[in-house]
Amino acid sequence: MNHKKMVVAALLVGTFSAGAMAAKEITREDAQKNNYTSLGTVSIDNEQTAPMDAKKAISKLADEKGGKYFVVISADTDNKISATAEVFK
Repeated sequence: MNHKKMVVAALLVGTFSAGAMAAKEITREDAQKNNYTSLGTVSIDNEQTAPMDAKKAISKLADEKGGKYFVVISADTDNKISATAEVFK
């Protein structure tokens, strides 16, 4: 009985962990090679000062749009980072 509880707990943790995965940055070539479907673009505008924070923000927006992947198509750093990415599923 204890073994069954552990298996169920492990499955639940795996389910919630998979649901919490963030959209992953890929290259344009990866998107074309794998025939991913474009869902449009997302942008951040002078919101972040660190590149990793900007990447997390873009990933979060891609998640909200229903995407699994994104390709950064433009970025600018002038004290704060602005970026646009195309989102794919």
